[in-house]
Amino acid sequence: MLALQGGFAAHERMLAKLGPIPPRTREVRVPHDLDGLDGLVVPGGESTTMTLGVAREGLAEPLRALAAQGTPILGSCAGLIMLDRDHLDVMDMRASRNAFGRQIRSFEADVAVTGIAGPPIRGIFIRAPWIAEHGPQVEILAEVEGHAVAARQGRMLAVAFHAELGGDERLHRLFLEWVGEAR
Repeated sequence: MLALQGGFAAHERMLAKLGPIPPRTREVRVPHDLDGLDGLVVPGGESTTMTLGVAREGLAEPLRALAAQGTPILGSCAGLIMLDRDHLDVMDMRASRNAFGRQIRSFEADVAVTGIAGPPIRGIFIRAPWIAEHGPQVEILAEVEGHAVAARQGRMLAVAFHAELGGDERLHRLFLEWVGEAR
């Protein structure tokens, strides 16, 4: 878990429910916390604060190296923003911050995500971004109101919503499958 700011504890709780043997999580705050990591979750929160924390702790280049190695990464909400061209530049996309509106415009919606079997995932959109543009290596996996809200590039998955706040485990299970494959 990138644990500089934001909702990393909710992701930790979601992953702890999965098992039979739940994955071990580690909070990443400085570069050496990345050593030996099998996957990384970049949580929701406030992307400007996260960007400042990444810069302060010297995490930008180590995070880019982690992504370049093919380490699975799951980014939600601000995590989607952090992965884009204007921030860590590990996914070939550009996010539009607070795209659906300010806090008062937060909402929930059923999101059909390509590659996730079963009914749509209940997405919680809190000051959510959307994917404003993307390159050919990025596969758009879901849209809401005609705007891209989930994407994949290699073993990186970015979503504009908070699945970790609901009861649906499928995105986190997919992430853990990728972690298992990468090992």
